[in-house]
Amino acid sequence: MLQLRVYVRPTTVAAVVEGLDSLAGVRHLSVVETDRDGTRSVTADLDADVADTVLELLERLAVPADDIVLLRLDRIGPVSQQSEPSALVWADLVGQARIQARAPARYFVFMATAGVIAAFGVIDLSPVLIVGAMAISPDLLPITAACTGLVLRRRRLFRKGVVTLAAGLVVTCLLAAAVTGFLDLFDLLPAGFSLHEIPIGQTHVNASTFFVALAAGVAGMLAVETRASSAVGVAISVTTIPAAAFLGVALGIGDLTHSWSGAEVLGVNVAMMLIGGSSALAIQRAAAQRRARPMVRTPS
Repeated sequence: MLQLRVYVRPTTVAAVVEGLDSLAGVRHLSVVETDRDGTRSVTADLDADVADTVLELLERLAVPADDIVLLRLDRIGPVSQQSEPSALVWADLVGQARIQARAPARYFVFMATAGVIAAFGVIDLSPVLIVGAMAISPDLLPITAACTGLVLRRRRLFRKGVVTLAAGLVVTCLLAAAVTGFLDLFDLLPAGFSLHEIPIGQTHVNASTFFVALAAGVAGMLAVETRASSAVGVAISVTTIPAAAFLGVALGIGDLTHSWSGAEVLGVNVAMMLIGGSSALAIQRAAAQRRARPMVRTPS
């Protein structure tokens, strides 16, 4: 269940209350006068599937975005059969995607750290180090942001998500290459070191590359929607961090053959994750439109 709290000027209170009261899925509507310039505080409980309609109504009535608060509430007790408990609030999804598509300094720090750890995992054939690098990598966020932009036809959001993802993976790859080059320069690599199949795979394209990345994209999109991204981040990064680190290590020792192989795996994985995540979101979008119920309240 969602709770709406909106602060409205006296001149638009009537229009806001009338508009909200006419919508099915809006309940417990109340109006309270505040102490500031006669402003009214309008509150209501909303079903998730009417939230976007409510936000569009308030936008049409020129209510400033800063005066609108929409909260998620955990409901205890019987749940109404008329509402869709798992319905997406598309405005919320877009807002989260815009944040996730950004590239703050800490994003690059995490990606760089993942590159260093994963490089040693590739060199030492250590699955523990590779999984550790996957756990701290935040690359799930720009991937799902790009999927959201693609499905909702927001080109700028899609482009920003892809650029942020690509920049992060480049940082991961470059740090892995730098670490490997440093170790090679000072003869610190294991004796007779050469690139082999790493514990997590991701060294050449095969059937599993396509299907694992596709499934990871679907899981990542659903995880972000349900605020469970931290639990699924490792599953997403299995398709990116090991391949980026493998590519970096190959570049660090000048192994061009394995460099091309790593680049191919990374490219295929990213493409399939975008397809998987976008498909999951597109199916939900189509299902929501198909089951959309009339939003205008039926007169009793």
